[in-house]
Amino acid sequence: MPTGEDGRRLGPADDGDRRLGAAELGAGLGERATLVQFSSAFCRPCRATRRTLAEVAAMVDGVAHVEVDAEERLALVRELGIVTTPTVLVLDAGGRVVRRAAGQPRKVDVIAALGAAV
Repeated sequence: MPTGEDGRRLGPADDGDRRLGAAELGAGLGERATLVQFSSAFCRPCRATRRTLAEVAAMVDGVAHVEVDAEERLALVRELGIVTTPTVLVLDAGGRVVRRAAGQPRKVDVIAALGAAV
């Protein structure tokens, strides 16, 4: 199972059939998948994660990257059980959470995780 640089699994989400949409995220979903990043202002790994996810989204057709400010969206953070930033959720085309990772992921792991969504 791929892991982030902090050793945490980039694995299946335990979010059941949880779906997120433009209303919750503040941005539209990708045609094929969406990489959702929960960040905070002073999080150094969040900056690197932002670059990685943006690069992957640019490489893979139909994939969008949406960054959510955890401090501004506390209700959603609590609802989803986000406890650290960065946290990345991989959504399929319908907005279903299919993968979840805490910590800074490697590009290769993000690309592999997209396989569960597309």
